Amino acid sequence: MANEHVFEFTDQNFATEVEAATSGLVVVDFWAPWCGPCRMIAPIIEQLATEYAGRAKFGKLNVDDSPDTAVKYGIRSIPTVGLFKDGQPVGGVVGAVPRQHLEKIIQQHLPAAV
Repeated sequence: MANEHVFEFTDQNFATEVEAATSGLVVVDFWAPWCGPCRMIAPIIEQLATEYAGRAKFGKLNVDDSPDTAVKYGIRSIPTVGLFKDGQPVGGVVGAVPRQHLEKIIQQHLPAAV
C-alpha cells in the first residue's frame, strides 16, 4: 500500500484513529491478503482516498491481523467497507461493489461542499 492517503488501522490504533474521531468521516476497508475481491476494490479505495483527501479519512484493517476489531463490528464477510462518522458506525457495504456505489454512500455522509 503506497498511498499516503490510506492509513493502516489495527486493533491497537482503531480506537484512537477511528472511534475517537470527533469530526468527519472515516472510511474503513476491512480486508485480508488472501481475499480476491478485496484486491479488486483496493485500487478503488486508494483512488477515492486521494480524491477525498481533506474531506474524509481512509484506512484499511487486515482482519487476520486485527480480529478483535472485526468481531466488535460484526464483520462476517470481506471486503466490507465501513463508514464511521464522529466515531460511530453510520453505514457501509459488503462485497466488491462498483466505484460509483462506494462513492455514492461516501457522499451521503459528507457535509455539502461550500
